[in-house]
Amino acid sequence: MYKIGQVVQGMITAIKPYGAFVKVDERTSGLIHISEISEYYINDVAYFFKKGEKVIVKIIDINKYGQLRLSLKAIQTNRKYAVPTKKDIAKIEKIGFKSLKEKLPVWIEDALKEKV
Repeated sequence: MYKIGQVVQGMITAIKPYGAFVKVDERTSGLIHISEISEYYINDVAYFFKKGEKVIVKIIDINKYGQLRLSLKAIQTNRKYAVPTKKDIAKIEKIGFKSLKEKLPVWIEDALKEKV
């Protein structure tokens, strides 16, 4: 019936910390594992999906019971709510802490002047 590589539409039926369950038809369901949602780091699956939401996904595997392993990232590399990777965050933090280091002495001086 379904084949690996096929793109299908389904509805989110449940959201768990490890992924989202999708009903494709009356007899077929599958899981979008957290690792298959986005190429970016995912902290909360519920940030990406709502129960009852329709999604278009790609079938990346089918187990012996006919359950589908689904992927969103295989067809959508730039999801609207994607979270930056840890590497991206490290770059941002480096810039942010440098700014704080430079400004902190000025802020301390200003705060001490206000107390007098």
